Amino acid sequence: MATSASAYLVVRRSDGFGDVFPLTPGQRYTIGRANTNLIVLKDEVCSREHAEVYFAEGCWRLRDLNSLNGTRVNEEKLDSEWELSAKDEVQLGRSSFVFVEEIEQLPDLPFIPTPAEKVTIKKRLRNTRFLTPDPLAATVNGSATVALEPAENKRGLTRDLALLYRLALDMGSAANYPELVRVVLTGLLEAIHADAGAILTCRNGQDLELTDYRHRDANVHGYIRVSEFLSKEVLASKEAILAENVAHHPDLVQRDSIHGVGAHSLICAPVIFGEEVLGIIHLYCTSLHKSLDSDDLEFVLAVARQFGAACHQIQRQVSLSAENQALKDQLRVENEIVGNDPGMKKIETQIAMVARTHATVLIRGESGTGKELVARAIHYASPRKEGPFVCLNCAALPESLLESELFGHEKGAFTGATEKKIGKFEAAHRGTIFLDEIGEMNSTSQAKLLRILEGHPFERVGGHVQIRVDTRVVAATNHPLEKGLQAGTFRRDLYFRLQVVEIQLPPLRERKSDVALLAEHFLKRYIRETGRKVHGFTPAALKKMEEYDWPGNVRELRNVIERAVALGFGPVLDAGEIWLSAVDSLDLAAPSDSQNAYQPKSLEQMERDQILKTLNYTEWNKSQAAAILQIERSTLDRKIKAYDLKR
Repeated sequence: MATSASAYLVVRRSDGFGDVFPLTPGQRYTIGRANTNLIVLKDEVCSREHAEVYFAEGCWRLRDLNSLNGTRVNEEKLDSEWELSAKDEVQLGRSSFVFVEEIEQLPDLPFIPTPAEKVTIKKRLRNTRFLTPDPLAATVNGSATVALEPAENKRGLTRDLALLYRLALDMGSAANYPELVRVVLTGLLEAIHADAGAILTCRNGQDLELTDYRHRDANVHGYIRVSEFLSKEVLASKEAILAENVAHHPDLVQRDSIHGVGAHSLICAPVIFGEEVLGIIHLYCTSLHKSLDSDDLEFVLAVARQFGAACHQIQRQVSLSAENQALKDQLRVENEIVGNDPGMKKIETQIAMVARTHATVLIRGESGTGKELVARAIHYASPRKEGPFVCLNCAALPESLLESELFGHEKGAFTGATEKKIGKFEAAHRGTIFLDEIGEMNSTSQAKLLRILEGHPFERVGGHVQIRVDTRVVAATNHPLEKGLQAGTFRRDLYFRLQVVEIQLPPLRERKSDVALLAEHFLKRYIRETGRKVHGFTPAALKKMEEYDWPGNVRELRNVIERAVALGFGPVLDAGEIWLSAVDSLDLAAPSDSQNAYQPKSLEQMERDQILKTLNYTEWNKSQAAAILQIERSTLDRKIKAYDLKR
């Protein structure tokens, strides 16, 4: 191991050079304010153990020891270990050294101003006691906590907590970002004796843009910007900074800004949500007797954390509102009623007239004619268009679940009800509920629906709380409700209450002049969704579609176009790519001549067949089947057993 000095650290002063510290390999030289260091600095800006110099791998190296104000080499902040070269200048706080391997290498140059004439970062802070589980405790060495003595609590913690609480409430009530910024600036200047404050929004992760500025003196106009040095420090470290001597910072003196107003101290705090820096809070004070202190820094950092969460919520709300509006606009575009047929024009007129009222609407038409489309058009043309539009197919749910879906249920109301559920009617409050296949609704649900239509409240399944909703009902059916009246499966009073306004949709085979128009409409939609380059239909394809009877109506046409776009190859769709079903528009349920022929049967056999058909029709809902057959449920059970009927 070498015993003689192989390099030197020489103190640099304004009038030349000062103490010389020989460096010997094998020895680590710690530098700082503490007397335990090998190089002790009388510099209050330095940390107790600020940095160290040591010899390794054939060269002298410099490493910062997590100091408060950092270590700089040749005016650049040290981010990692540095390999020292001759004439490197090392700055620690207000102290400056020159590293040389020989004394003769000391530069004979004019003195360059030291960091003592720049911004002095007095304190950095990443966390604040206001956001810890116990705000009356302070962290010591990152682990143990001790209670703050009254003398340490300079600002009065109770007052600060009250101000933070009130400011949090005001932030929560802010309707938009500019209002939120005004609330934060007003609250900060009320709590802290800063002369001025500003909030800068971070764009693209680094560019700072002034959002709002406030000064206590109404005669002072214009924002005095924060130094680029401090703003970069805050953005990089994500720490709040309390700084002094800001009037001497070269960046600011050159622009005659803060130097011109005589600012003495300032605070810069990052506005953070998660790991993203959303902006910076900037406060400065001109008075030497009322400088911003560590308590101010704690308070500003707590406000910045609350502000970051509030910013995120407002951004999320704006984003969701924009997405919601875009979806509504898309629904309006995709649900425009397409057609020039006189029958469809009449329906459009009916929709425009009934939408302005609160009348219940019953839409009739074959499956696939666009009943839900008409219901949506009524909703979006009505005063309820900003409210929800809720759909429910009454035939898609078993009887045991339909009532729960419509009216909701309480926790424990039945097996599987593990939590409270809001029903469709509650979800559609101040909006419209569309009940498709209304004829399939069971008798219990019919009774509740009738009461709602008559303005009465209802209860959730298993609940006792009366719930009243403001919901418009639009119902639809593709089967004649009159048959349900005759069979006793549909309530007569509900029938008349639903049929306030009736809209009858024609099948597509009765308005074939609209087939080409609808085909073009669906073609544009699926081109937009798939990105396929299809320019239209050949005359043969259009003729093929116009001659078809479309038993599935508009829904079938839409599916045919979607299939053609997905499987087509050329720039236009030809007749061969228009795949049509073999099902024609004849009523498949109508009996054939052979079925109408006489078949000798006993009354017992006819009764057995009729009961079995009715059970199959109701999916073995015995109560409904008994109502259709107009017999008691117990009688039906006996006949099922007697005839040995099985599902």
